[in-house]
Amino acid sequence: MQLNGKTRVLGIFGDPVAHSLSPVMQNQALQQAGINAVYVPFHVPAELLPQAVDSIRSLGLWGVNVTVPHKEAVFPLLDDIDPAARLIGAVNTIVNSQGRLIGYNTDGLGFLRSLAEDLHFNPDGQRILLLGAGGACRAALVSLCQAGASWIGIANRTRSRAEALIQEFREIFPEVSFEHFGIDKEELRRATENIDLLANTSAVGLKGEVFADLPWVGLSKEVAIYDMVYSKTGTPLLQQAMSRGLRASDGLGMLAGQGEEAFTLWTEVRPLEGLMKRCLINELTG
Repeated sequence: MQLNGKTRVLGIFGDPVAHSLSPVMQNQALQQAGINAVYVPFHVPAELLPQAVDSIRSLGLWGVNVTVPHKEAVFPLLDDIDPAARLIGAVNTIVNSQGRLIGYNTDGLGFLRSLAEDLHFNPDGQRILLLGAGGACRAALVSLCQAGASWIGIANRTRSRAEALIQEFREIFPEVSFEHFGIDKEELRRATENIDLLANTSAVGLKGEVFADLPWVGLSKEVAIYDMVYSKTGTPLLQQAMSRGLRASDGLGMLAGQGEEAFTLWTEVRPLEGLMKRCLINELTG
């Protein structure tokens, strides 16, 4: 990488941010594409977010990713918000378009790309159960509805959160059937009847936790399992699914997919296919 007076700057705002794998995959993609730019992490505490966003304009940054805890707080600081990001209620990518800051959310597209590439799964006409009802669930829900899912169930420890999410989106996507559930054994048994995909959008598994009451015996052998959490050794959900011969994937492909979409928004160039995911695998296993 050759830095000079024409090098453009991209980055990621977060707190914490030192653990982020985005610089590794984004810089590899920039180098491979021959683009004179560098991607760097910026540690931005919550109270300094307004100044950090202003710096995108004042320093002429090309754009940034936004990660926790800023994905929602950044909304009022931007000039425009992409419709999908507005529906999701979170921004993870900012593009500096000649001083106008435009917010996007590429998480949903990254999720769909990973479903297609890692599980060969097309949501059109399918029945899908989402575990969790937080921000990642919103991104998945919006993308799945836009991709033609016929039924979406949301199972969450606090059932009222799942219910509120469904009430919000039922009017927006009237062609999709919605249902909410708790996460006890009987509720999950009902929730998983005849589903085509089960996706964990919660943080369960991040520290080795398991969904103790998942009714594995009742699942079809054709069901696909997706875990947005990822780890070096494979999450408990992924391990349980694969031990039962089910096709399954963790969230590494989604991380790469959202990064590819962000890269294209900034540069108007598609990164080399599969490059970002290979970088992530090498970083985790190297």
